[in-house]
Amino acid sequence: MVPEDLVMLVTRAMPFGKHKGILLADLPGNYLNWFAREGFPQGEIGRLLALMHEIDHNGLSELLIPLRQGAKR
Repeated sequence: MVPEDLVMLVTRAMPFGKHKGILLADLPGNYLNWFAREGFPQGEIGRLLALMHEIDHNGLSELLIPLRQGAKR
């Protein structure tokens, strides 16, 4: 993981599927868990989804709050 990945979680939207258009940081835990069970997509989006799953699974979503505020500027 690189620090820029955290910023991408609060600025990048899900590009496909049931939750298309939702910020990666706002994806529901059960959706992230589904990817963890079934397999994350290849490439950058898969890496970001896996990171968001780890953050969500470990109850660390509050760490993204300062980044969300910075992204709105």
